[in-house]
Amino acid sequence: MPSLLILGQAGAPGGWLTRRLLATLTSDAEWVLWLLGALSVLSIAVMVERAIYFATHRLKNSDEVLLGLARGDLDAVQASLGTQQGMEVAVLREGLDWRDRGPDSVAEVIDAALARERPRYERFLSFLGTLGSNTPFIGLFGTVLGIIKAFADLGASGAKGAEVQSTVMAGISEALVATAVGLAVAIPAVIGYNVLQRSLKNTVSRSASLGHALVGHLRATGGK
Repeated sequence: MPSLLILGQAGAPGGWLTRRLLATLTSDAEWVLWLLGALSVLSIAVMVERAIYFATHRLKNSDEVLLGLARGDLDAVQASLGTQQGMEVAVLREGLDWRDRGPDSVAEVIDAALARERPRYERFLSFLGTLGSNTPFIGLFGTVLGIIKAFADLGASGAKGAEVQSTVMAGISEALVATAVGLAVAIPAVIGYNVLQRSLKNTVSRSASLGHALVGHLRATGGK
């Protein structure tokens, strides 16, 4: 590859496709850093938004609700939900609204509530997962472009001796910045994705447990 670049810069004959690729790949790759910077801002915004959503859409008085379910005081449980929002609240509220129609109907309603609420929690999580998986490759792409440009500049400058080493090393060190930035974007995105996925899993588990407790109580008491 370095020899091709030097030949291309020196005006040596080459294929049309080779000349076009050299003209494209030896351009400034700073746009990769700007792209990674924009993705980093989006990643942080998504993590903050999801963290706020998870914090505001959860059952805050879960101990009180569990105690009410254990006692069979369903009216008190329904009153304790208040105006709260979230998957756990939706499961209990809709299950309690359908309790007069029998435990089987309540179980179906609870499953429907879980299926409806889960995508609301999963919103933007795939974006974080994609960033965590692919931003290192974007950074590596920027590094490759930087190395290609370094060798192209070396061929155009006609440096000799110690100047060759200093020119190439300076270009490569600058090119490696893109890889470092790509990793700096990917690592927080992966951590945030895993934390949010774990929180979602716990929320689904708690919601299902509350729903099962309600259905079990209705079956044990004949729907009362």
